[in-house]
Amino acid sequence: MKLLQDKVALITGGSRGIGEAIAKRYAEQGASVAFTYRSSAERAIKIETELQAMGVKAKGYQSDASSYEQAEALVKDVLEEFGRVDILINNAGITRDNLMLRMTEEQWDQVMETNLKSVFNLTKQVIRPMMKNRSGSIINMSSVVGVFGNAGQANYAASKAGMIGFSKSIAKEIGSRGIRCNSIAPGFIETDMTDELDEKTKAAFLASIPMRRLGTPNEVADVCVFLGSDMSKYVSGQTISVCGALNT
Repeated sequence: MKLLQDKVALITGGSRGIGEAIAKRYAEQGASVAFTYRSSAERAIKIETELQAMGVKAKGYQSDASSYEQAEALVKDVLEEFGRVDILINNAGITRDNLMLRMTEEQWDQVMETNLKSVFNLTKQVIRPMMKNRSGSIINMSSVVGVFGNAGQANYAASKAGMIGFSKSIAKEIGSRGIRCNSIAPGFIETDMTDELDEKTKAAFLASIPMRRLGTPNEVADVCVFLGSDMSKYVSGQTISVCGALNT
């Protein structure tokens, strides 16, 4: 029996990086997968096809998680297509790094809307159907930066810290209905963004990580499998760092 057999997962930002890795891990474990993307339809179709080839139902939806109206329409469409949502993974996120003296209001607002408001938008929409089923797992993709901060990332750190506080509050609010809510706080993970860093910056990152390597998207996805499965049915309101002991 696969760990996520017969479960339906909705993953925001599922067409690249950590989101793509989660979608594929979930499909491997038997989950039906609905995922969102903002712009790359060609890439989304490719991922959709790959997931379906694993023998599960899968569909990509073009949707902006920062829009309440689009989130509402998205969940309605997913419920019509898949019948239920057992797992919500709020993974959509962006960075707009700058020192506070130079940070614009637009840079602040963009990060807050995409990273934090999106979590409210999607969670608001799935809670009622999850309550009807008296079960569900909500997983919010935070960051170690939301735990200890980082110069030049006040907007990003604030949004990710907000996700942690939100998760703890929701866990307390709806735990009696059988719904769990947790956060994952990745450290430095190999993604498109880290690929663009110069070697000097990468070396500085590695020196700060006790395990002396970057993490992989699959290592984050594996924790998502745990939190989405019945293996974690008494785990709620927690933040799990996937960071090679960086946050220690």
